[in-house]
Amino acid sequence: MKWFKNRTVLGASCIVLSLILCLGIAPLLNRGASEKIAIVRMVKDVGKGETITADQVETVVVGAYNLPSGVLKTDDQVIGQYATSDLKTGDYLLPSKLSAAPIDAYLTRLDGQKQALSVTIKSLAAGLSGKLQPGDIVSLIAADYGDLRTTAIPPELQYVEVLSVTTNKGSDAQSGTTNPKDEDEKELPSTLTLLVLPQQAMLLADVENKGKLHAALVYRGDTETAKQFIEKQDTYFSSSKQEGASHEQ
Repeated sequence: MKWFKNRTVLGASCIVLSLILCLGIAPLLNRGASEKIAIVRMVKDVGKGETITADQVETVVVGAYNLPSGVLKTDDQVIGQYATSDLKTGDYLLPSKLSAAPIDAYLTRLDGQKQALSVTIKSLAAGLSGKLQPGDIVSLIAADYGDLRTTAIPPELQYVEVLSVTTNKGSDAQSGTTNPKDEDEKELPSTLTLLVLPQQAMLLADVENKGKLHAALVYRGDTETAKQFIEKQDTYFSSSKQEGASHEQ
């Protein structure tokens, strides 16, 4: 350990470390900080539920450092979509801020096979602390349900789409609030409206009357990925129907 006491050795070591930092590590950090990326940004305010048009957005090149990984990069991902929350000038866009379907016109999606059913949120925790949004895919947990008072996620309710989140006054619940003043005035959600098959509707009604429902967020993002979850859920029912038919034969 004597060399630690040698000022010459210590000085030389400090110089070597400085050179390593200046010539090796610092350029890598600067390169990462200076990397550029094209993103879509709002140039006009757009209200929740409104359709985004070409004159409301622009593509700009900005620093890639610290940007969210899912930020939208091309205007064809944005134009024609519906805003799921109020968008302000200068906002960049994430998939969760957009919806391919009108968020206030979900009833037009009912085709005779699926139904819209509302269930009560009996506590703040049961509805994910008021953070759920239209388009979210949730798993519905049946708590304290049945003769044995068990808690489980029924296979029929593993992936369910949220159509709307409503307050006890019947208005859409606010989401994405960042202003503390707005947060104080925010009305808490009272019900979830879900897109379900008749079998799911019957089970949900029974669980709400005989147990407790909790919603767990599974996915929030682009509509194509969300559809994959719903298709998995629909496959469960089609498989069950086929098994029933084979048993009857």
